Amino acid sequence: MSREILLLVDALAHEKSVEREIIFEAVEEALASATKKKHKDAIDIKVEIDQETGEYETFRKWTILPEDLVEDEEIQVSLEDDRAKGLVENDIIKEPIESVEFGRIGAQAAKQVILQKVREAEREQILNEFLARDEKLVSGQIRRMERGNAIIEIGRIDAVLPREQMIPKENLRIGDRVRAIVMEVDRGIKGPQLILSRVSPEFLIRLFELEVPEIEEGLLEIMAASRDPGLRSKIAVKANDQRLDPVGTCVGMRGSRVQAVTGELAGERVDIALWSIEPAQFVINAMAPAEISSIMVDEDKKSMDLVVSEDQLAQAIGRNGQNIRLATELTGWELNILSEEESDQKTKDEYTNVSQLFIEKLDVDADIADILVHEGFSTLEEIAYVPIDELIQIEAFDEDTVNELRSRASAVILKEAISNEEKIQSPADDLLNMEGMDSDTAKLLASKSIITMEDLAELAADELLDIVKMDEERAKELIMTARAPWFV
Repeated sequence: MSREILLLVDALAHEKSVEREIIFEAVEEALASATKKKHKDAIDIKVEIDQETGEYETFRKWTILPEDLVEDEEIQVSLEDDRAKGLVENDIIKEPIESVEFGRIGAQAAKQVILQKVREAEREQILNEFLARDEKLVSGQIRRMERGNAIIEIGRIDAVLPREQMIPKENLRIGDRVRAIVMEVDRGIKGPQLILSRVSPEFLIRLFELEVPEIEEGLLEIMAASRDPGLRSKIAVKANDQRLDPVGTCVGMRGSRVQAVTGELAGERVDIALWSIEPAQFVINAMAPAEISSIMVDEDKKSMDLVVSEDQLAQAIGRNGQNIRLATELTGWELNILSEEESDQKTKDEYTNVSQLFIEKLDVDADIADILVHEGFSTLEEIAYVPIDELIQIEAFDEDTVNELRSRASAVILKEAISNEEKIQSPADDLLNMEGMDSDTAKLLASKSIITMEDLAELAADELLDIVKMDEERAKELIMTARAPWFV
């Protein structure tokens, strides 16, 4: 029988141009399937073939799991079981059993599995050849429609354009030729499959690369893109050659280039904005055609308040918030539209709030608080830690006043820090004294409300790693130690 296996493998490998290892895997699966049918219970079988001699052995397998995760004793073994001694979670226990014969029945049982494996290998090989070419933008013909999804023939590959990746209201039919971007490779049960998209911002970028040769030449660069598919989109462009007008180059003679892109996108309007290294200027460009009166930038929150006049308000927001949403996606900044009246009111409210903070925390009168706000101070930290020379330059303050203000601000900051620290609970003794635990880790866990061993036991390893920096192995060991009482 061993010779028969080798002859079958060599014949199929040669006929189908598939590696021998893949055929061996198929034969092993077929033999395992035939072995399972001889047993009443749903057991786990593994067949191992010696690829040199064709001899094979059959094993029954059990996977080792914590006791609370064992659901089927026919294929799983608890860590507490004697057979699991010296082993860890997810290890495999193997026990030799009688092998089925690979004769006429074995070969017939193997046939479908082998052919399926061969087909998968052929598809994988074709796909790998395609991926090696690193093609992002592809073109193909729609062969059929399945549940709203378009199956597109691209060379020797069938790709899927899901319904949700089609441009809304676009009427695609069998036989149409379409372009799309390769979004991902789905390696599902049906084998590897290309998933395409026509709504991705990347698709817009690739279309411009196709229509604008200066991009491929490196003279021009698309820095970002955002889309409301089928309706409107924005791209940000930058010239690497100062002699080029990046916006005009993308538009083309009489709008020919941008019109070609718009035609491929079912009439989607494309705004082309000039990219800038200065975030505020980039945002102003991205908001076009709306005109911005002024901008207030909050770098910590990476947000901007954009002030516009009443007659520009509707254009700045756009239909259903489209313009502001696309500009937000394009720039990566959170953008808020304010009318001039709203901006004035917000400034007054912020002025009042900061002034009140200084009055209460520094125990000063309204005049001193107003002077601090007027000079640009907005936090106690700024008063406590700004260079003393900057405060002394304020005409209304003498050196004694400056020193007193800095002293009061520092005292308030220290008091609040101590108060916050006192609110943090201490780790329980069982967590602090747990094997493998150190005091710094225990305190850090306690600051995140992980107070006891039981709290730690309920965490997954990735959750613990989000809280404490350590290697994954140690995280697993700590959690298993914390769970030890569960198995007593």
